[in-house]
Amino acid sequence: MRRQKGFTLIELLIVVAIIGIIAAIAIPNLLNAINRGRQKRTMGDIRTLATAIEAYTVDFGFYPKGAVTDVQVDAALVNFLVPTFLRKLPARDGWNNPIRYSGLANGQSYTFWSGAKNGNSGIDYTAPGGPKTDFASDIIYSVGVFIQWPEGMQVN
Repeated sequence: MRRQKGFTLIELLIVVAIIGIIAAIAIPNLLNAINRGRQKRTMGDIRTLATAIEAYTVDFGFYPKGAVTDVQVDAALVNFLVPTFLRKLPARDGWNNPIRYSGLANGQSYTFWSGAKNGNSGIDYTAPGGPKTDFASDIIYSVGVFIQWPEGMQVN
């Protein structure tokens, strides 16, 4: 009599259960890592924009003039920074939402921010700044320093 080679149904079910458990552990960690990467990309793009504005200020003695409030970066700064200080403006954050810009008419201040995961375009000036642990929290940079930024273990 010939002996059959192969796996039993029980062996296959155990392997499928083990793969399911590993996937249940790995997928949330993967999604968290993707969102952290989007945060870091957004922070890097905002730093790039700030560096270009600071270089503009070294040449002209003031930040780009013109009172602008809550406008998209590409609409507000393309004439000031491209192509002298940047080849291409990073106009979108990691979640494909527009990076926003505000500047004073006298050229004394600027602010960049991203609505982050939820894409809100307005800054809540009443909320305290500092480190945040929520993917939906805005990322805000003003005159050389992050006012609000992601830090630590993130949720959502």
